[in-house]
Amino acid sequence: MSRKSVVLAALVLTALSGLSTTPALAQGHKGTPQEQNACSRDASRLCRKELGNDGAVQSCLQANRAKLSKACSKVFASHGM
Repeated sequence: MSRKSVVLAALVLTALSGLSTTPALAQGHKGTPQEQNACSRDASRLCRKELGNDGAVQSCLQANRAKLSKACSKVFASHGM
């Protein structure tokens, strides 16, 4: 998994979990509260069955790029994805 993928997966996981820190996230970027908020609804709406698996959620969101909200799409773009 590339660094950009890890960063995005970490911010999506944080957005969905509501946790401020976990051992897995302590090493990566949690994302700003705005980034977390931007993608949490899309993840819940489009990737419900993948919730809890940050890599799968990220892959799901990428697979559904055309359906992402404008805000979440901007988060992906800002991380070069």
